[in-house]
Amino acid sequence: MNEYLPVLIVGAIIGVFTILFLIAYWVLRKMKDNSEKERNMPDGEIVRRLMRYARPYWKNFVLVFFVMVFSIVYDLVSPLIIGRIQGLIKNDFELHQLYVMVGIYAGILVVSMVCTYLQAMILQKTGQKILSQIRLDVFTHIEKLSHEQLNDIPVGKLVTRVSNDPDAISYMFTNILVTLAKNSMVIVGVLGAMLMLNYALTLMVLCFVPFVVLFTVIFRKFSRKVHRQVNNATTDLNTYLSENLSGMKITQIFNREEQKMNDFLSRSRNLEKAKLNRMFVFGIFQPMVYMLYISSNLCLFYFGAKGYIKDIHYFGQVIDSSVMVSFYMYISRFFNPIQTLAEQFDMLQRSFAAAEKIFTIMDMEPEVVDAPDAIELSELRGEIEFKDVWFCYKPDEWVLKGVSFHVEPKQTVAFVGSTGSGKTTILSLICRNYDIQKGQILIDGIDIRKIKISSLRQHFGQMLQDVFLFSGDIRSNILLRKEDVTDEEVWEACRYVNADAFIGKLESGLDEAVRERGNNFSAGQRQLLSFARTIIHKPSVMILDEATANIDTETELLIQDSLEKMKNIGTMLIVAHRLSTIQHSDNIILLSHGKIVEQGNHQQLLSQRGKYYNLYTLQYNKQQLQNS
Repeated sequence: MNEYLPVLIVGAIIGVFTILFLIAYWVLRKMKDNSEKERNMPDGEIVRRLMRYARPYWKNFVLVFFVMVFSIVYDLVSPLIIGRIQGLIKNDFELHQLYVMVGIYAGILVVSMVCTYLQAMILQKTGQKILSQIRLDVFTHIEKLSHEQLNDIPVGKLVTRVSNDPDAISYMFTNILVTLAKNSMVIVGVLGAMLMLNYALTLMVLCFVPFVVLFTVIFRKFSRKVHRQVNNATTDLNTYLSENLSGMKITQIFNREEQKMNDFLSRSRNLEKAKLNRMFVFGIFQPMVYMLYISSNLCLFYFGAKGYIKDIHYFGQVIDSSVMVSFYMYISRFFNPIQTLAEQFDMLQRSFAAAEKIFTIMDMEPEVVDAPDAIELSELRGEIEFKDVWFCYKPDEWVLKGVSFHVEPKQTVAFVGSTGSGKTTILSLICRNYDIQKGQILIDGIDIRKIKISSLRQHFGQMLQDVFLFSGDIRSNILLRKEDVTDEEVWEACRYVNADAFIGKLESGLDEAVRERGNNFSAGQRQLLSFARTIIHKPSVMILDEATANIDTETELLIQDSLEKMKNIGTMLIVAHRLSTIQHSDNIILLSHGKIVEQGNHQQLLSQRGKYYNLYTLQYNKQQLQNS
């Protein structure tokens, strides 16, 4: 009994760790946190969807497979060669025999190194192509989401989905899958070689395999959990940064730097904690596999040395020094891939967690889509009609209540009313940024839901209060979606809206750099650029939503002059609080609590002495007071 005591001690230690792992696994299954409430996509579904991206490059992966087979030869043959060399050294041998064996070993090593290099190069190029396609698909899908859906998703979260998460998935294609396949083949090949060399010692090694499988299953549960926590913490931090870096001026104005720094530190610590948890989980698993490797070696040395010293045969198998050396190397070849599998499995779980996040975004069905029989509009006259339109952003909280009006082609119609009365909502519905719940919106007598969204919007030009300019230069911001336009046409559009005066004074003219969101230009200059951007696309319907708000009087005069010119282009819809901006409109619609209470031209509404009259009188008296 005493002679088997070392083996029993090793078995007892492994058994204790196994029990501890099982208890931890049972406790984890009982625990629920926020990450568990998120979508839990099966691994099979994730793999199936990711393989769609790999399918176009199947020839590359087949080539890598054949290259990989040649590189595996080294792992399978080298222990036999080393064992043979040991046998030669032990006995009498001729020197040329040693040279031959060393030469064969070196040749196999060189072939393996070349194959490994080719494998890495092919996979990296293929992986980058797949990465680019995933990023493109995610970004394209985000572009299709409705305004309401985009409002519900923090920008930082979307940035993480497009930038960080595909990187994790790319590693899966460039390294993980092939390494998993290679290591699996190595394990099977090594196991076959061990069985042929000495099946008794092989059976001893196989006693440790069930524990490897058990630890891997348990590790998978912990690994997916901590990777979700890391992804969630990263998304939370990116979201916070995206919002607060954009609003840094407000933070400075209200002297809230310390509070914002504390909030940032809190999120940073959450990310640090999540990453430490991930490191801890992997730091436990890898030593456990290493423990099994050392234990198998100890058993090999114990049984092998005992059999060799006492001339004992195990199941009729002879154990000599060459078998011991070869088997020692084979055990290393057997457990090294398992340890590598552990690391690759950790990265695989990271890739799966990232893919799960990406597919959650891509599975969001766009709320505003083209009807199956939607048509293209080659031209638009600009006739608009609302028929008993009801709309709400939240269920049963109606923003528009049975709104009906008619706009003739080339007419200028203004919408006025208090904040929240539904003015901006009407303009958003015309462009089909949202879909209405009741009623009908007609463009040239056609229901807008029967018109392709891209076709509809290309006939609209929108000039908003908060002008968004992209980083680049003035020319690219004016052209935006239009190509084959000469500089003369760009200047003509700028002159038409009185933007040429300030652009001509810039050192680089149309090539003047535009910083993020156009913050190197004044509000009035940004507005004039948005006018030029709209004009050069020659829209049939122009929409101005508070386009003259928050600008100086001089710029307002320029914009007023631009508006007079633009009335000749097509139908114009205006939302403005300054009634002086819209008093020359063909029709003025006054909204209150989502309903039309008055409509007519400026003189007609004044003669009615209703709400419009009161609003105009109030603004007029205020202006007179300011002038005095």
